[in-house]
Formats: sequence, C-alpha cells, structure tokens
Amino acid sequence: MAVRILTDSTCDLSAELIEEFGIHVIPLNIIMGDRSFRDGIEATQQDIFQWADANKTTPKTSAPDLGFAEDFLKQFQDAGDEAVYIGISEDMSSTCQTMRLAAEDLEYRDLYVVDSMNLSTGVGLQVLRAADYAKEGLSASEIAQKIEAERDKVRASFCIDTLTYLHRGGRCSGVAALLGAALMLKPMIAVRNGKMGVARKYRGKIRKVLKQYAEDMLPELQNAIPDRVFVTHTASDEVAAEIREYVESLSIFDKVYETKAGGVISSHCGPGTLGILFYSK
Repeated sequence: MAVRILTDSTCDLSAELIEEFGIHVIPLNIIMGDRSFRDGIEATQQDIFQWADANKTTPKTSAPDLGFAEDFLKQFQDAGDEAVYIGISEDMSSTCQTMRLAAEDLEYRDLYVVDSMNLSTGVGLQVLRAADYAKEGLSASEIAQKIEAERDKVRASFCIDTLTYLHRGGRCSGVAALLGAALMLKPMIAVRNGKMGVARKYRGKIRKVLKQYAEDMLPELQNAIPDRVFVTHTASDEVAAEIREYVESLSIFDKVYETKAGGVISSHCGPGTLGILFYSK
C-alpha cells in the first residue's frame, strides 16, 4: 500500500515539481463565457488575460464536477493506496467538499481530505511537506494530522497591480473600499484563517512596489523555516527574476522556487501579481 499525495490545480506547483515529488493534481474549471476549461490543461494564463481584456470581465472558476472527482480518485482506490488530498481553502472553493463527497460515493475510506486554509503555493508548500512525510514512511492519517497542525505557520501574501480582478471575484475583504483610491494604489493581500484580506497598501509602479514588498518581508523571511520558499507570480519574467534573485541573496533558504500562477489564481488576481510564500518557524 502506497501513500499518494493529491491536490488541485490552485497549488501552482510547476510541472517539474509535480513530477519530482510524485504529486497528483485534479484541475478546477475556468469558465470563460459559455465555455469551461480545465485549469492547467486547456487554458493558459495568457488565454485568461486576453479573454478578460477582450470581454471587459473576468473568468469565473468552479470546483471539479463530482463525477470527474470520482474518476480521479478511483485510480488510487483500485490500486489499494491511501491518499491525502490537500486543497484550496474551503472559504474560497467547494473543492474539498467535492472530494469528500466523491470518496463517500466510492466508499473510499483511505482518503484524508485536508483544508489547506490557503491558496496558490500556500497550498503547494503543504503539498510538498506532505510528500516529504510520505517519503519518511508516515501513514496517510499521520500526514493529514501533521499538515493540519502546521498549516497556520504558512505565510502567504502577494501584491497586485490591479484591483479589478479581485473586486470582480468578490473573495477579498477590503478591496471594494480601495476602488475609489488613486489608480497607483497596489495592495498587499495576505491569507489569514483561510481568507484573503488587505494587509498593507503601496503606491507607485508595480516593479518598484514589488521590490519594496520583498524588502518589507525581510523580518518574516528571517523567521522562516529554511527548507523552501516560493516566488509565485503573474508578473513579467524579468520582474519575477529580480525578486527571486533578491530572496536568493538573503541566503536564508535551501531552495528558492519561482513558479507562475495557474489559471484559477490568475483569474482572481490578474496580471502583475507576485507573492512570496513560506513556512514560518
């Protein structure tokens, strides 16, 4: 009996990391007009932004269909494997509940569903830690318990270039109140207790703001667990590389991963977004 680590496409892990750590990913849906696309498979970040610009609106997103979730889980059930599924915050999506219902329909009793209470690589960090535990030989039950006990130590924040996407999505408290402010306002969004909220406000061009955001994170970065950190973004590759190089220059982390946000996160945060995500001690 193997222990499989499962997650959804909001984890924003690169294809290389998914392969390296043996992660299994179920895609959420991205709805553009009257068509639905599977995140990470049928729609790219660029497709989303082009469609949003052309249609003056932003895509909707949804959890996987129940039947699709059952098909996804059945391969692990048929193999006799235990599995831990770590998904996007239940305050942001019904995906975790869909996975529970799918397991119930299948009578798959060896699946443990963990609400990450996070998004993007705030989920991804927990997924990789779970994979580490699986390699150490822990059972699915033990892994789920440890991930749940440690999830409040995940630090997930990001700065955004435009308020439009978050406002339309309606998932971030405090954004509506900022809409009347100057166009140069760039909020820092932080995830707390499974919800997004405005943590800090910057002004200026996004490149300068992201540099200031990274520098302001220094005290928290110095208190981070040093195994890995993510720089996850919808920004230009050049700007993202600058932030990654700054984080690397601190010589705090064993691994500094730069990843692009997937379709669901891109649909809600828009272009020019960048975050630094890690576990705190």
